[in-house]
Amino acid sequence: MPKKKFTFRGYSIEELQKLSLDDFAKLLPARQRRSLARGLTSREKKLLERIKQVRAAGKEGPIRTHCREMIVLPEMVGLKFAIHNGKEFVIVEVKPEMICHRLGEFSQTRRKVTHGTPGIGATRSSLYIPLK
Repeated sequence: MPKKKFTFRGYSIEELQKLSLDDFAKLLPARQRRSLARGLTSREKKLLERIKQVRAAGKEGPIRTHCREMIVLPEMVGLKFAIHNGKEFVIVEVKPEMICHRLGEFSQTRRKVTHGTPGIGATRSSLYIPLK
């Protein structure tokens, strides 16, 4: 059975990439549509310019960015991004299913806390634990 082809609101990825930013914004949910209607910030514009440069040059390395609020656009599909999570850059490859989400959703800022075992002297009762 052939793999199902990706569509977003009835458009294939190739058709989405041909659309202008205004036409694409009409297909988005309200929150993302309002964000694009207000216009891109200077950080987002700089990231789009960087994407165009990488596409033209054909580079393969990830694009480093702190711009977590950028909405994933069709021209980003297939590229790798190193998204800053506050401590380090997390590498994410953009897939078609990520369209209309924000980059920050794929670079988690919090981790599950894993505590180590308490050492000698951590509590009063640990004074009586026999040494191995």
